[in-house]
Amino acid sequence: MTDVLRRGRASLAFSFFAQGAAFALLVTRIPAIQDRYGVSDALLPVFLAAVPILAGAGSVTTEHLVKRIRPSRLLRWSQPVVLLALVGVGAGDRLAGLGVALAVFGLAVGALDASMNMLGVSLQRTYGRSIMLSFHAVYSLGGIVGASLAWAGAHWHLALWVSYLPVVAVLLPTALVGSRWYVDGVAEPAADQAAGQGGGLVFKLLLPLCLVMTFAYIGDSTVSNWSAKYLKDVLGSSEQLATVPYNVYMVTTLVGRSIGDFGVRRFGAAAVVRLGALVAAAGFAVVSVAPDAGLGMLGFTLLGLGLCVLVPQTFAAAGRLFPGASDAAIARLNIFNYVGFLVGSPLVGALGDAWSYRGAMLVPMVLVLVTLVYARSFAAQPDRYGGGHERPRTADVGRGSNGL
Repeated sequence: MTDVLRRGRASLAFSFFAQGAAFALLVTRIPAIQDRYGVSDALLPVFLAAVPILAGAGSVTTEHLVKRIRPSRLLRWSQPVVLLALVGVGAGDRLAGLGVALAVFGLAVGALDASMNMLGVSLQRTYGRSIMLSFHAVYSLGGIVGASLAWAGAHWHLALWVSYLPVVAVLLPTALVGSRWYVDGVAEPAADQAAGQGGGLVFKLLLPLCLVMTFAYIGDSTVSNWSAKYLKDVLGSSEQLATVPYNVYMVTTLVGRSIGDFGVRRFGAAAVVRLGALVAAAGFAVVSVAPDAGLGMLGFTLLGLGLCVLVPQTFAAAGRLFPGASDAAIARLNIFNYVGFLVGSPLVGALGDAWSYRGAMLVPMVLVLVTLVYARSFAAQPDRYGGGHERPRTADVGRGSNGL
């Protein structure tokens, strides 16, 4: 494997890490943000919903921009905007300023998420083997680091901008320097390229992956938004212990993604997705029937190991289904990341209030099991060279972002 590819993979991995840290720093300090700006409980959901909605708009815009601009350029400039918007969230003192900073953050995140995964899929195609899970593993590591830094800031009662500015001062210039080595792929000149530009046939083929993406993020948002409340209010844990499930979930997500690529190479993407769905469903089942906090923790551990493989493999599958238009497919698929995030938390909350939180946990369990129906969409697609694996295209390796 050439040095160009190695540098491209390392620089892209750092972008995933930086985004994981930035997003964790934002979402784990929401109570502090609310206090700083005096956001009421009634208004807070509006601000929180605006970010994924605008991120979806950013992803839609990216689908059109990549027809003229390489994904590496979009990633090179959207990542600094995300990081600067994070500082803006922490440094302002007026509600209007918070709204502007979150709007910029959301729009840039949509472009960043889409372009990062576009580059990841194209690099995987060039490598000729599964590496997509490794990028998302680094994202999980960034999330753990960001959440830990946020905890430190809260523990020492640091102002938001004091917590954010040093992190951004390190991540932003490093990401900009690393962006010199991004590697863009070249779309396959296959017959399905025209179909990949849009239309009913394409969306019909992409729809199963869109549903899997939505279900995966409903499960993920259930854990991130409700695990602490569930452990404390339903299973009777202490407030201190109630903070542990999400950390356990993040660690097991990191572990699962770190080894997931080896499973894909050995058993195939469809088998790994099926196993992940079954393990995640088992986790929700254990959480739902757990008599105490100890067994509840086991359920959240299983959830991390199961859900972690679904999203990276969904992006990778979109790249295989549409080799001639993978960028457009990934941008469109990325929208359903935010759909799941928007739906998941209110869905569980409404069911918990109207029925019970134990029963509410069964809904994401059923949705994750539906993934089994669509697992065949993750199978390797025969390429134009024959067989079920993509041939590395070493002729494209030198087309990094430097010469754009």
